[in-house]
Amino acid sequence: MSGVFQFPAMDRVVHGEPFAAALGREVERLDGHAVFVLASGTLARETDVVEQLRAVLGNRLAGVWARIGAHTPRTDVVAAANAARAAKADLLVTVGGGSVTDAAKMVGLCLGNEVTEPGQLDRFAAKIQADGRTYRPPVEPPGVRSIVVPTTLSAGEFNAFAGCTDSERHVKESFGHRLMVPRVVILDAAITRHTPAWLFLSTGLRAVDHAVEGICSVAPQPFADGASLHALRLLSRGLPAVHRDPGDLAARLDCQMGAWLSVAGAQGSVPMGASHGIGHVLGGTAGVPHGYTSCVMLPHVLRFNVEVNAGRQGWVSEAFGRPGAAAADVVAELVAGLRLPGRLRDVGVEQGQLDSIARESMHDRWVHTNPRRIDGPAVVRELLEAAW
Repeated sequence: MSGVFQFPAMDRVVHGEPFAAALGREVERLDGHAVFVLASGTLARETDVVEQLRAVLGNRLAGVWARIGAHTPRTDVVAAANAARAAKADLLVTVGGGSVTDAAKMVGLCLGNEVTEPGQLDRFAAKIQADGRTYRPPVEPPGVRSIVVPTTLSAGEFNAFAGCTDSERHVKESFGHRLMVPRVVILDAAITRHTPAWLFLSTGLRAVDHAVEGICSVAPQPFADGASLHALRLLSRGLPAVHRDPGDLAARLDCQMGAWLSVAGAQGSVPMGASHGIGHVLGGTAGVPHGYTSCVMLPHVLRFNVEVNAGRQGWVSEAFGRPGAAAADVVAELVAGLRLPGRLRDVGVEQGQLDSIARESMHDRWVHTNPRRIDGPAVVRELLEAAW
């Protein structure tokens, strides 16, 4: 097996200690003097997390922005970037889920590329060619980089790409630059107790999806295989433990570590498959939360692909402690055991939307790197019908 594994431009991951203490130390290490905070609206309104940030940052705090919508609307991103520019921010800090994490990446892109209006982002979005190749326009490095304190398990904080939604066209687009990856990620299990159970557990399935599609990729990497297999061991025991006892911090940390390991492949340019590709469109076009897209699509994509990668799907089952079982069934049983939705109709997708979702999915790069070839919208429509 030949290939190149590219490590991300990230300084460090801090895990297993309170986020405020770790954040204070990292801000000082990075010499941040004007720290602009992007926070989940729910955390800002209903918890003391932002007050903890104010206390630890003191006069280094340049501003707080808590108005980022689901799926990172470009209007919210540009408004936040304009506020950060006005505050002369030299470091971003996020506390919240994947939409806030992607917002920080996009704010950095806006600051580094003189974006002040949403429409200006058009020239930086990735374009998927008819043959599946991705064209990424030239992008200047982000003007400001970030420290991220995630509260969910989507693990977007470990890669250099961001999804950002054009709300007028209902399309989620991809943006990227190697330096859009955060400089520091702080994993604190305690802060995740504020995350609604459905969101924590379903984003855990998103992490499972990262690991599974990395293992089953058309271009796997040995380093990523090892990390992804251990990710599945951690997640398959951690998620049910948190479901049984939401106060189990050790299990929550297992889940966080599993989410981190699950994206070793995506970090190193291992292509994902159709569960990810269709999931992007379900999010941007149909408003389905990221974690739910994986709950619904991953079992069906595994069944679709098994004729071309049964051996690697066997690795997935073994990592779950279920050797010999069908990987699709193992994942579906985990979803059901966590009381998460398993059908598109259960997450608000209407049958009348399936054709447009199928068409848009062909513009996602990871549909074109699915292990079993998907040669047009009709094949995606069949997968959607199976999941509906």
